[in-house]
Amino acid sequence: MLDARIPSGAINERWDNHRTSISLVSPANKRHFTIIVVGTGLAGASAAATLAELGYRVKAYTFHDSARRAHSIAAQGGINAAKNYPNDGDSIHRLFYDTVKGGDYRSRESNVYRLAQLSVEIIDQCTAQGVPFAREYGGLLANRSFGGAQVSRTFYARGQTGQQLLLGAYQAMMRQVDRGTVELHTQTEMLDVVVKDGRAVGIVTRDLVSGEIASHAGHAVLLATGGYSNVFYLSTNAMKSNVTAVWRAHRRGALFANPCYTQIHPTCIPASDEFQSKLTLMSESLRNDGRIWVPVRAGEARPPDDIGEPDRDYYLERRYPAFGNLVPRDVASRAAKVEVDRGKGVGPLANGVYLDFKEALGRLGQDTVRERYGNLFDMYHRITGENPYETPMRIYPAMHYTMGGLWVDYNLMTTIPGLYALGEANFSDHGANRLGASALMQGLADGYFVVPYTLGDYLAPQLGEALIPSDDPAFVETERQVADQTERYLSVGGSRSVDWFHRELGKVLWEHCGMERSAEGLRRAISDIDSLKEEFDRDVRVPGTSSTLNQSLEKAGRVDDFLQLSRLMCVDALHREESCGGHFRVEHQTDDGEARRDDANFSYVAAWGWADGQEPALHEEQLSFEYVKPTQRSYK
Repeated sequence: MLDARIPSGAINERWDNHRTSISLVSPANKRHFTIIVVGTGLAGASAAATLAELGYRVKAYTFHDSARRAHSIAAQGGINAAKNYPNDGDSIHRLFYDTVKGGDYRSRESNVYRLAQLSVEIIDQCTAQGVPFAREYGGLLANRSFGGAQVSRTFYARGQTGQQLLLGAYQAMMRQVDRGTVELHTQTEMLDVVVKDGRAVGIVTRDLVSGEIASHAGHAVLLATGGYSNVFYLSTNAMKSNVTAVWRAHRRGALFANPCYTQIHPTCIPASDEFQSKLTLMSESLRNDGRIWVPVRAGEARPPDDIGEPDRDYYLERRYPAFGNLVPRDVASRAAKVEVDRGKGVGPLANGVYLDFKEALGRLGQDTVRERYGNLFDMYHRITGENPYETPMRIYPAMHYTMGGLWVDYNLMTTIPGLYALGEANFSDHGANRLGASALMQGLADGYFVVPYTLGDYLAPQLGEALIPSDDPAFVETERQVADQTERYLSVGGSRSVDWFHRELGKVLWEHCGMERSAEGLRRAISDIDSLKEEFDRDVRVPGTSSTLNQSLEKAGRVDDFLQLSRLMCVDALHREESCGGHFRVEHQTDDGEARRDDANFSYVAAWGWADGQEPALHEEQLSFEYVKPTQRSYK
């Protein structure tokens, strides 16, 4: 049984009690420790900046040419915090409750409560950094509502919240780079974790420009490398987002938790053809003022302006009157799929639903709508050629976020001592479905406030221990394995490109492990993935060499990892005989098509161990709910 190291006491006291009981490293001793941070998005940049400010020596690694290119920059709608500025009934407990309920009672209560507590500090931290949050007329920070909540708790900077928050964390980190306390390595990809005597002692990287493979030693390794939605090929993630860092850690012994918990975002621009390689997110904040509808009749060919109110079905408002268009993402996504599957899809490919701002424009005026969503409207106009001020947007669900990730305890440490996972790279806070505007909250909470405290508990007993030298056999052997794998990709000399394999994998996953899953479909997916992996090993074509910039080589490793991960996702989805959050098994639903959980048999975190070619080993962390009683989730 996995030990999450959850502190004792009342839930509102656990984090404070834990901070006063764990070991600390004194300010004078912090400079004797070297910390490796992989990934420089919100979680990584905030962790690197904070740890360096505390006095640690930090080495930060990103495969981008600048930390500002991290995918965190693409987040649009906002960041949650229980400040209760609108005085509409919010509280730390309500944010905690909404998050546990939104995750369909498959998250760890203690971690979620801590996240709600820290949310109020994040806003103060970011405001002090100069993040330009929207403000009310009188100067107070503004809030708007988001899916899965009946209060307005989301702070925002138009539709650029992720960008502004990342710039704040980036500037804090670059200040430390200038001071010499952070050593920043750009265009450098981590390809393995080095483990010696059961502890993480460093990483092996490849310079993406020169091809040089090198070792880097650290007293602890922090992975803040994001999620794995690109396993589906078409997703809202940046094209370079991948699973390699956490998957290579998994192969070294870190358990991978809840891999089948993937989130479909309901508000994306529908695909326009089968050769598209990227989907574009339209912020969930648009659902505040936009009304979602489809024609009442299937096969409706009239343009939206010619379809009168009696012929429109505002299906979310009809099915979920208490929350309307602001139901959680999993609920909204499945509802859209139902309508499109009934033949009511709109647009040239009949693969979308309408998000209509006509009522909001009449009520608020175009200037107010432009102030709230102007950059999003402009982006939609550029991509589709349609003006959302004049005609409804077309939206459809797309792969967006992953709740699964490396298993971590309350300190954010994985099952490998000294190896931590932060932000979307871990599984810990969102259960089976993430509420909107909570990703930015978790990434910054982990980086600014959690790991700077909990890391000391691991490091304190190591005071006086030197770094493991890079010529140690553990480093030498790991480097050799990385180099051998790199050359294997180049030596296959097959006939199919890496992108072909990635696209085919995405089709299999979307069909059988996407918005709906079934036992029959998942078994077929596992078989198809096994066949695709065998074909990849013997027929992939990777041109060029390893001693220069080679994007095909980069992709080969990432797609190979995706192939292995996708099988585990399907195994996890097949074993979980229930529906919960984003995991919807067609065999387990209520009479009106909602998810039906099985709390008696599946109220646990499924953490899988790597078995090197054998079937993965399941480890369970039982979930207990002392403060939020699991009930049938309803937003009606």
